[in-house]
Amino acid sequence: MSLRIVVCVKYVPDATGDRHFADDLTVDRDDVDGLLSELDEYAVEQALQIADEADDAEITVLTVGPEDAKDALRKALSMGADKAVHVEDDDLHGSDVMGTSLVLAKAIEKTGYDLVICGMASTDGVMGVLPAILAERLGVPQVTLLSEVSVEDGTVTGRRDGDTASEQLQASLPAVVSVTDQSGEARYPSFKGIMAAKKKPVESLDLDDLDLDAELVGLEGAWTKVDSADERPARTAGTIVKDEGEGGKQLAEFLAGQKFI
Repeated sequence: MSLRIVVCVKYVPDATGDRHFADDLTVDRDDVDGLLSELDEYAVEQALQIADEADDAEITVLTVGPEDAKDALRKALSMGADKAVHVEDDDLHGSDVMGTSLVLAKAIEKTGYDLVICGMASTDGVMGVLPAILAERLGVPQVTLLSEVSVEDGTVTGRRDGDTASEQLQASLPAVVSVTDQSGEARYPSFKGIMAAKKKPVESLDLDDLDLDAELVGLEGAWTKVDSADERPARTAGTIVKDEGEGGKQLAEFLAGQKFI
């Protein structure tokens, strides 16, 4: 029987862009380019490696987001995933991790799965709790923050590296795992992979397809909200110390005044 792997990925604002909040205090995604979250690329890579070792495996990439989120799916498909599922609905705007995890769980159950793989966190929210919440909603074991992961005989095994020790963890499938940015460099899509991705299936779902009520998600259903936000002050030119024989002394006085020394 084929090993069914679902990789949860997220379309996030480019961290190098000018990011800010919209009027409703959600992240303004219209004025900044988006891309597949870098931390989710590691999850896709680990799914591909597991599939390579399996006798038979199928990788589905899943995202929740606006129309442009298909770009994240196409990137994952070009890396080598087999198919994609995109959950898009206007009522999802403003969903927090609780709403998003609910939608992902429903979509994963509808898709079918043996193993769910997530990145360690998203590069915009950086909460890192979604894999654990997702496992709870699915009612399956969670093995999170893995630097190494493998699947054999219906069991997922992984290594979690801590500050002072490494743990070897195991769970029976079905299960949810998350991988860190130390799990192995993600591959670059080849030209052949990019062209092949254009022909791979992308299924579109909305809340009705998942039998979910709109009040459970979006801003109204969010458990967490941003109350206020202020623009970050513009950077100043800083203090320039000209060395005319007393540069070292001036620098030391400046550092002492800032309590750096």
